[in-house]
Amino acid sequence: MTEPFDVVTGGAGFIGSHLAETLLARGRRVCVVDNFSTGRRAILPKGVELVEGDVNDVAADAFRGASVVYHLAALPSVPRSVKQPLECHHATARGTLAALAAAEQGGVKRLVFASSSSVYGDTPTLPKHERMPPKPLSPYAAAKLAGEFYAKSWAERGKLETVSCRFFNVYGPRQDPDSPYAAVIPIFLRKLREGKKMTVYGDGGQTRDFTFVADVVEGLIRAGSAPGVSGRVYNLAGGRPVSVLDMGKELARLSGKPADFEFLPPRAGDIRDSFADVAAAGKDLGFTAAVPLEEGFRRTFGWIASIARKSPHS
Repeated sequence: MTEPFDVVTGGAGFIGSHLAETLLARGRRVCVVDNFSTGRRAILPKGVELVEGDVNDVAADAFRGASVVYHLAALPSVPRSVKQPLECHHATARGTLAALAAAEQGGVKRLVFASSSSVYGDTPTLPKHERMPPKPLSPYAAAKLAGEFYAKSWAERGKLETVSCRFFNVYGPRQDPDSPYAAVIPIFLRKLREGKKMTVYGDGGQTRDFTFVADVVEGLIRAGSAPGVSGRVYNLAGGRPVSVLDMGKELARLSGKPADFEFLPPRAGDIRDSFADVAAAGKDLGFTAAVPLEEGFRRTFGWIASIARKSPHS
């Protein structure tokens, strides 16, 4: 590759595929790096150039000559990381280290790292802001925090511009409802589709900052080009707390089904409340969440309904 291009690691994943698609629509040349451990070929946008493999192994060749690397590759899910801590470290922490080293060697100007709100832990202070001391409760959160520190070290040495973006409960079309580690919104929609009770871990009063995927993509792209932000960390979120029960009730209303819940004990590594202060991203990146929660839920429900209609078992 000789012309300027952008790289999206994890580009066959839920968020990565939306990011790659948006970059293509804006006239960018895009290379996706993915080993398909959790990514899906079916959602790869048409027009991307694919490098198949683990980012730990292929980054050195894939990144050479890129303008911006958006590093989203990881092994997602807090519960999965508790069960598979070594695999989580390899994919998430070591993979980020490999990406940073390859970006520096390949002459990349900036790497944008996809971090997570899980690094905050279960702190009582709300909303969560970037100046708070992190208190990770799971291997996944610890691996994401390690990635942030690695990224900052590159920025401080002046070897590579880096920006870390903390995601808060991203949802939207293409989020796999059938994965054993699926996020809560696609799980609830699948349960509603099947006429089953929605499973809640805890009492359902825990709050989350549900953020539509298109808003996160816009924040990432802004982080890839904003001046004077290297070495910094930003929350990308809607900035509005919603309880799990209220979210389930709204999804049930959209689906025309009763809001029935099954309550189970809380899971290890889960936090009680989380929502973001997004003032820093607004000031430095010009970021604001543009998709209202109700509209995002409607779009997501529409997508789930459309794939259900295509399934021979629906």
